[in-house]
Amino acid sequence: MDRLTSMAVFVKAVELGSFAAAADAFEISGPMVGKHVRFLEDRLGVTLLHRTTRKQSLTEPGKAYYERCRSILAEADASDALVAEDLAQPRGRLRVSLPVHFGRLCVMPIFLQLARRFPALQFDLSLTDRISDLAEEGYDFAVRTGELADRTDHIARRLATQKMIVVASPAYLRARGSPSTISGIEAHKTIPYRRSGIVAPWVFPREPGPDVKIAVSGQFRLDDLDAIADAAVAGEGLAWLPLWLVRGRLDAGALVNVFPNESRFPYPVHAVWMKTAHVPFGVRLAIDALARGLPAQM
Repeated sequence: MDRLTSMAVFVKAVELGSFAAAADAFEISGPMVGKHVRFLEDRLGVTLLHRTTRKQSLTEPGKAYYERCRSILAEADASDALVAEDLAQPRGRLRVSLPVHFGRLCVMPIFLQLARRFPALQFDLSLTDRISDLAEEGYDFAVRTGELADRTDHIARRLATQKMIVVASPAYLRARGSPSTISGIEAHKTIPYRRSGIVAPWVFPREPGPDVKIAVSGQFRLDDLDAIADAAVAGEGLAWLPLWLVRGRLDAGALVNVFPNESRFPYPVHAVWMKTAHVPFGVRLAIDALARGLPAQM
């Protein structure tokens, strides 16, 4: 007998509670259901099901085997679906949550290329720095920057890393001086980024050894990266920002890299989606495109 078919019959018999119900589901006879189960038992050398005229129950080995069979069958179904989808053009609506500036400046160019390549694929994008609830709000996936919360119901894939640097305006540095060391930041005005009410420390890599973390506070605490960059240009203090955001201001001389010899902290960028046995083709296509395209923009 085909082992995968026997596994499917066994799982169905467990889930429906009887051989007769499993026989109806597979359009086979009740005795044939029994033959599939006995085939597995003989192969394994264990009893999987206790059966009487009134009820059936799994043995302890049967319980473990049932769970493994469910996973194997789900993977087999997912593999079949992947092949079928790969032969087709992606279509349908893709709902994605993106950070505002990172989404607009870094993700959107990649999605625009994808849209031109696959005209049947539609994009429903939400640009927000709020941490969206993927299940409650119906997003296919989210792009998130920074460290992720530990969620057992989520899957994450690292897409790229942002390089973080400390910047300030030439006018501010002329007036207040430039810190010569990382610890000197504490004597300066800073412009912290506040996300969901939390101000994260500024982090500087050290090899070997742990990263150096500097707690910051300031007259302005903002949840908008562009506004922080504008405040830094206006001379309000030091700012810790991704290089891709301030590259134009650096080139124009509006901002200065305060620690040009410091290693740039790699701030991670992830795609995050709900744990599921099968990720839709359009979702995989979009995430793969981001994994290919984002590192070049960082």
